[in-house]
Amino acid sequence: MKPYTELTKEELIALKSELETEFEDVKGKGLNLNMSRGKPAAAQLDMAEGLLGIISKNEDAFAEDGTDCRNYGVLTGLPEARKLMADMCEVSPDKVIVYGNASLSIMFDTVSRSFARGVAGCTPWCKLDHVKFLCPVPGYDRHFGVTEYFGVEMINVPMTPEGPDMDLVEKLVAEDDSIKGIWCVPKYSNPQGYTYSDETVRRFARLQPAAKDFRIFWDNAYIVHHLYDEEERQDHLLNIIEECEKAGNPDLVYEFVSTSKISYPGAGIAALVSSKANLEEAKQYMNFQIIGHDKLNQLRHVKYYKDMDGIKAQMTKHASIMRPKFETVLQVLEEELGGLGIGSWSKPNGGYFISFDAMEGCAKKIVAKAKEAGLTMTGAGATFPYHKDPKDSNIRIAPSFPTPEELALAGKIFVLSVKLVSIDRILGDME
Repeated sequence: MKPYTELTKEELIALKSELETEFEDVKGKGLNLNMSRGKPAAAQLDMAEGLLGIISKNEDAFAEDGTDCRNYGVLTGLPEARKLMADMCEVSPDKVIVYGNASLSIMFDTVSRSFARGVAGCTPWCKLDHVKFLCPVPGYDRHFGVTEYFGVEMINVPMTPEGPDMDLVEKLVAEDDSIKGIWCVPKYSNPQGYTYSDETVRRFARLQPAAKDFRIFWDNAYIVHHLYDEEERQDHLLNIIEECEKAGNPDLVYEFVSTSKISYPGAGIAALVSSKANLEEAKQYMNFQIIGHDKLNQLRHVKYYKDMDGIKAQMTKHASIMRPKFETVLQVLEEELGGLGIGSWSKPNGGYFISFDAMEGCAKKIVAKAKEAGLTMTGAGATFPYHKDPKDSNIRIAPSFPTPEELALAGKIFVLSVKLVSIDRILGDME
């Protein structure tokens, strides 16, 4: 079929009538489908079952150095857990603190600490008139939620397939000392699935911010989350910790990582990776916050995965479940919407999301239309600070949780919604 914008008014009206019949038929099925969040499916959670019973008696509860993991202590995490997370990030264990189950909690704590105590001896952010963050868009809604909670002014920075617009990033941080940070998901980004290019990572490491307390919040959530086993189909990300050291900026970055989508999202382990000075500040804060995180869970992960080979083997199993789901959605989009000129989408090699860009002014209506037929999606605008997408065009698709059968139905509902809303938009422009 020709692009919708090349159809006559009469052709569009006739097509709309056909599509509405299809839509009402699907709507009549009373479906209840959900593609709103990047939750692992039950089949993925089942794969970590061995982790549950790997500590089953008292004598299992001791670390390699003899630490009794049932008791208090070990603020920065078990040495073997620090090594496991360090190996994942390709750094030395002394650059790692292992926390609890969620990297988002570490990010929240890091922003909170910056407000309460300041960074690197600078004025606490709570005493400043203005605190700003750069936000690559579209981006991760929970990042934006953290800074919105603290009243931070968020500034949109466009994303490209190479990463954030670095010309704009460099300009803004150099001229405005009230800009204190930038949110980044550098590998298989949320929602587009982009991975920052080597040059982008090097430019981040060479930033010369006006604010001494500016930090890059490097959320490496999908560091090992490939969809394909072939190395040539996997994205590769330059090591930001190493690059910052080379550039003479070792304190510039906080890297966050977790096993949330490797083992259990509600019971994984998370880590902060950074310079000695940054970790020391974090430890001073933690001394008043906690005596030690869940060492038994850290020990479970080490005993179960053992090393990076164990983690890679687990992620190969995850990919075998995720890959068909992504390919199903991408195939539906291509077959049903390809060439129609009413949408474009990313084609990631990993991560948890596909980013869809509808015609301008259509995203909210598409999400609402899909909801009518029983498909819940991430709210339009969620991928932008304050839930305000200036173009009202971006929609995040999360294929991980539904079954393949549910995905086929969800895909049909979505493309029908896109087509119907787009036709209305084009007809409206003709008036």
